Amino acid sequence: MSETAIARAAALACFSDPKDITPLDGGITNVNLLVRDGNHRFVVRLGDDIPEHGVMRWNELALSRAAEAADISPTVVYQEPGVLVLDFIEAKTLEEADVRDPANLMKIVELVARAHRDIGRHLTGPVLAFWPFQVNRTYAMRLKTDGSAHSKLLPGLMATLADLEKAVGQVDIVVGHNDLLAANLLDDGERLWLIDWEYGGFNSPLFDLAGLASNNGLSETQERAMLEQYFQAPSETRWRAYKAMKCASLMRETLWSMTSEIHARLDFDYTAYTRENMDRLNAALSDFRDL
Repeated sequence: MSETAIARAAALACFSDPKDITPLDGGITNVNLLVRDGNHRFVVRLGDDIPEHGVMRWNELALSRAAEAADISPTVVYQEPGVLVLDFIEAKTLEEADVRDPANLMKIVELVARAHRDIGRHLTGPVLAFWPFQVNRTYAMRLKTDGSAHSKLLPGLMATLADLEKAVGQVDIVVGHNDLLAANLLDDGERLWLIDWEYGGFNSPLFDLAGLASNNGLSETQERAMLEQYFQAPSETRWRAYKAMKCASLMRETLWSMTSEIHARLDFDYTAYTRENMDRLNAALSDFRDL
């Protein structure tokens, strides 16, 4: 852990006697630290805007505050440019197997639905949109400009993307989280929390549901049950659109990783992550084309 990051956290104006500053696991775009100050513990997130990923910290702050007001996410304690301080929640960080557990999955889907319903009511200013098809086209243009090693794949991916966008069709709009990794879900033993709003913004609910499924290896049976629970309707009514959005979600993660291979500075194997996500994308596209 960088001594510079620890020193920056220790010097924040919100703390009176910061001690026991230690790194937190997870996070491949930020530095996350746990800080004890008196009898309380806090999470310090250090990270500037990331234009290549469309991450704007003013947007993350606005959504974090709205999610706090909706009782979805922990309290925002302090912020300054490049810094967000949150209450620490004594909780288990979920893993993919936890998300697949039927006892948890229904609660997670309800949490996501509640976030979609309630967070927008607590916004007090503008926030970004996160339309995955525009996001993916932007990634592709930047990758071509930057001379990515994956440039030869981009024309085929963009042609596929156009077909997926047509298959999704018209959508409802909600305030989406847009990064439903297991690590962004916490269980304090009584309830679940949803954290990390750096990619949050207006989107189709299908994107969060697709991301939840693809990031955590849900079976088709679980995916159908998830759709039926969320929409209170037979899964078949949205199945093709959902499967198209799942492909778009996996393409976004793949292009995100390709971009991170060039721009990211954190110690993480983005090349291997690209390969992993490309394999998952190809498998999802094969399933979609078989519908």
